[in-house]
Amino acid sequence: MTAETSQTLDRGLRVLKLLADTDHGLTVTELSNKLGVNRTVVYRLLATLEQHALVRRDLGGRARVGLGVLRLGRQVHPLVREAALPALRSLAEDIGATAHLTLVDGTEALAVAVVEPTWTDYHVAYRAGFRHPLERGAAGKAILAARAGGGAADELGFTLTHGELEAGASGAAAALIGVTGVEGSVGVVMLADAVPERVGPRVVDAAREVADALR
Repeated sequence: MTAETSQTLDRGLRVLKLLADTDHGLTVTELSNKLGVNRTVVYRLLATLEQHALVRRDLGGRARVGLGVLRLGRQVHPLVREAALPALRSLAEDIGATAHLTLVDGTEALAVAVVEPTWTDYHVAYRAGFRHPLERGAAGKAILAARAGGGAADELGFTLTHGELEAGASGAAAALIGVTGVEGSVGVVMLADAVPERVGPRVVDAAREVADALR
């Protein structure tokens, strides 16, 4: 039996999804056409969402996602981190290097989960909360490569860098693919002049594990 649902809530959520999919916002008329409802209904939906700061309207009357969504989004990081930890632990122990999950935060890469290996004599110290430009480091570059390639970082599926965030450190990362609403990568960072050959494919496998856990 189909569960009873709220039509108004469903429409409100559809409004948020439509606005999240555009960089330029949508007018009341555009939302009315996309939702298949009259403009009066759209006005009421927008007014309610505005009261909760989930939607804002610019001077031209176009509706956009509001800053209130950011407050909700901050609560996503702990859930994503929890889902990713098993794969990160396995990766760190297998490679003997610090493993991390990195998500996009504006124009920056933000490390939201970090696991250090337990058996190595030394490894790179890398902390959750560390930020860096997307254009620097394997984690950010893997995400940008996935954007450019429409899903895959390259034919190998991973990105390698050396010395971009810390002198003497090399990194390998693979983007999370096919996870709706989450843009990020899984990677490792190690004190080495070059990343060993087996590390790249292992990072790709870990990224797949994390993506599967988040779907």
